[in-house]
Amino acid sequence: MPPSPSHPRRFGGPPREVPTITADTTSADRRAALDRAARLRQLSEIDRDAILLAQQPQFSRWLAQVTATGGCAHPIHLKGTTTTRDGATGEILHHYDTRNEPGERLLVRCRNRRATVCAPCSRLHAGDTFHLVRAGLLGGKTVPAEARDHPRLFVTLTAPSFGAVHRASADGERCRPRRSAGRCEHGRSLGCPGTHGTADPLTGQPLCPACYDYPAHVLWHAHAGHLWKAFTDNLYNHLAARTGRTRTGLRHTVRISYAKVAEYQKRAAVHIHAVVRLDGASGPGDPPPAWVSTQDLTASVRTAAASVHLRTPYARGVGVHDLIWGSQLDVRPLRAFGGNEGLADDAIAGYVAKYVTKGAADTGVGLDHPVASPDDITTSRLSAHVQTLIRTCWLLGGLPELEPLRLRASAHTLGYRGHILTKSRVYSTTYTALRAERAEHQGAIIGAGLPDKITEAHWRYIDSGHTPGAALIAAGVAEDLIRNREIARDERLPSAHALYEAVDGGRHAAS
Repeated sequence: MPPSPSHPRRFGGPPREVPTITADTTSADRRAALDRAARLRQLSEIDRDAILLAQQPQFSRWLAQVTATGGCAHPIHLKGTTTTRDGATGEILHHYDTRNEPGERLLVRCRNRRATVCAPCSRLHAGDTFHLVRAGLLGGKTVPAEARDHPRLFVTLTAPSFGAVHRASADGERCRPRRSAGRCEHGRSLGCPGTHGTADPLTGQPLCPACYDYPAHVLWHAHAGHLWKAFTDNLYNHLAARTGRTRTGLRHTVRISYAKVAEYQKRAAVHIHAVVRLDGASGPGDPPPAWVSTQDLTASVRTAAASVHLRTPYARGVGVHDLIWGSQLDVRPLRAFGGNEGLADDAIAGYVAKYVTKGAADTGVGLDHPVASPDDITTSRLSAHVQTLIRTCWLLGGLPELEPLRLRASAHTLGYRGHILTKSRVYSTTYTALRAERAEHQGAIIGAGLPDKITEAHWRYIDSGHTPGAALIAAGVAEDLIRNREIARDERLPSAHALYEAVDGGRHAAS
């Protein structure tokens, strides 16, 4: 018995009509059906699927759903209803049911931040990240504009050395030139006379893998959150000592807010980029006292990072490891519009937004999915150095003393367990608030003029993803949307430039 034409496909899309041959079918119809099937067999699976998909009666509605998701590469399929009622009378103002949709389901965004997984959703996430970071620097959303006048720094904290690695060369500089390099206990040279570019496979790889301290590397990643907490605690203490205040008195006077992003270096070690802002005790709307300056904050950051010292719990075969920040510490002041010193606020927000969309495939220092077994490590297309780090996570994760670190669950991120971007509570707005604001804006447009309403929603998860043909069509939709945005942006540039010149010129004339 053939399936029903209204039966939803597993991965969504319009339900396909199933051709049937009956006693009334003529020989000409049979030959046409056979010829059509033969032509389809000559096409690739993707082309066949796309053609069959485009021939479905509800294709236009399915395409509208895909467009509404921005061409999401891995949409979530939901089934359910939404009923909107008048808050006063209970009258039904609007009712939506997926039973009338293609496949009886609704497609929504996957919201994955990684461009390697879903480029359309990663661009949306990057935009949210830009506004989140920028609001904490220049004001907006929940942050008053006066926050831009507070002391603000861009801080980079790195991991310590776990062993000598090949370095990227600049201007023809050799990697590790040494006249008498000598050899390690494993017989490998301690120097490297070669030159390496950033794309060189040797860049970031250990000179001697046997000398490299892989357990220390993994354990440092697993405790990176504790190291950051110790740094921020120290920062209050060192700032108090530098300004001649007590620790308790300073904490009742100032507040340190931050937003930080984790980035993997070529040696597969995480370093932290952080925007640090000094507020008054009440938060961004409260200016810090006059007796604390950007120079005080800069000096305190340096001494606070240098004094962090933690120890890992003892584990058999591993022992105890000391945890510190690396010596390569970078601290730079930030400037708002019109300033001449320090890094530009917009540039920093754009950099952070760009990095959060990078997946493991972009950096080559991990996997985008958890490791289920050691076989996943062997079959992965990663360097021997990264594979050894993942394998070390797997081995250490089996030790009872290190079980709380959940190293096997975070093996694909080389033991690092934190989110790619985190922030303090009052630094600025949140991702949830930004998404709610966007949804409210869209809802206000759809429901303009409606009275106070009550919405009842009942939804459940059905499936996710696209068939090969549907993925091809969705990619085309995403490309078209990008092109439309670029055209609209180019058309706005002249007027935006004129507005900037008027505002900036007026500021200089007033001064």
